[in-house]
Amino acid sequence: MKELINNLKGDKVIWTFVALLALFSFMPVFSASSNLAYMNDGDGNTISYLLTHLAHIFMGFLIIYGVHKIPYHYFRPISKIALPIVWVLLAYTLVKGTVIAGANASRWIKVPFIGITFQTSTFASVILMIFVARYLSRKTEEPVSFKSSFIDLWIPVFITLGFILPANFSTTALIFSMVIMLTFVGNYPLKYIGIIIGSGIVFLAFFVILSKAFPDSKFFNRVGTWTSRIENYTSNKPGEDDYQIKNAKIAIASGGIYGLGPGKSVQKNVLPQSSSDFIFAIIVEEYGLIGGLLVLSLYLLLFFRFIVAAHKANTLFGKLVVVGLGFPMIFQALINMGVAVELLPVTGQTLPLISSGGSSIWMTCVSLGIIIGVTKKEEEIAQEQSEAEKREQILQKLIDEQIEKENALEQEELVQNENYSIEDASANPMEPVLKKK
Repeated sequence: MKELINNLKGDKVIWTFVALLALFSFMPVFSASSNLAYMNDGDGNTISYLLTHLAHIFMGFLIIYGVHKIPYHYFRPISKIALPIVWVLLAYTLVKGTVIAGANASRWIKVPFIGITFQTSTFASVILMIFVARYLSRKTEEPVSFKSSFIDLWIPVFITLGFILPANFSTTALIFSMVIMLTFVGNYPLKYIGIIIGSGIVFLAFFVILSKAFPDSKFFNRVGTWTSRIENYTSNKPGEDDYQIKNAKIAIASGGIYGLGPGKSVQKNVLPQSSSDFIFAIIVEEYGLIGGLLVLSLYLLLFFRFIVAAHKANTLFGKLVVVGLGFPMIFQALINMGVAVELLPVTGQTLPLISSGGSSIWMTCVSLGIIIGVTKKEEEIAQEQSEAEKREQILQKLIDEQIEKENALEQEELVQNENYSIEDASANPMEPVLKKK
């Protein structure tokens, strides 16, 4: 185990926080999946759900380990190549998406021959953030014109978001917000950012109007759900999500300060999506306010570590990659917690590394692997500098020792020459002649 830990490169603090979140996830997932175990005439056995989650987490850490070994600058050209592939996958998802536990049919696709489901929007988010970071890192040394940036940057962004929006408004809003944040960090002109935000609002309004005009279209079959959620949230009208929010708040209130104890949640049996979208409510019910604050603290500490990693990155691309992939992870966690306490409308966003799921965990792990890869590069540079300094110190020491030896030899020769001169001066120059007589 010690050897394995020593082989892990990159920021060890990020590794630690990720491991803590993953380890903590097992008990809530094991407890909250009991309602799923009884659905569809199940036998109530939650072990299978725990083993599935264990497999997803194990695969996720293999992904982190494999991805962090790849030099992060390799992802710069990959993002440009992969973006058209993402569009094809998103379009296919809208047309041929599958249903998961009664959820809408335009979020997931089933991978052929394997049988696992995959949420393409999570993959699209990772690729798009790297693509934006790539563009911003290339445009730092030359002035940016709105026309060229609109063609090279914003058209690909809007195409990607346009494929995600009909089925998943919350993910679209999160990605768009993070892209805006990333462009701000990348010194993209503020006046252009304002124009893009205004254009996004106009496009969203036009999309909603279009969905109202064609309510029976399959393309808009999810729009009514998320528009009604926003309307009900802003107007306090009764809606289909009130049942979920009500039970989530009951779970949080029941937890108190110390919680009911691991596995003793009551609301997990009636709360839909208790192991994914509303797992934070189950955590607070079982572990109390202390457990909820502990989870929140881990995410905030991870967020702080992302800031440190971005600051230490030696390239602008590395800084932007850490911001573009790390910050959305933390904001997604905050959104999930905000939904559970009704600070935000129901979004369907999971709690990263804690909620059950496959593709969401794996894509989070891909992002973490790339981020750790950036910190690994910094670690390698620091190690090279340290080794160079040690070599320089050793070389300087050898030079100093050689200089001391040469000085000692010169001093010895000087003493010998002085002694010879003194003896010669005291001798009688006529002594050889006198000896002959």
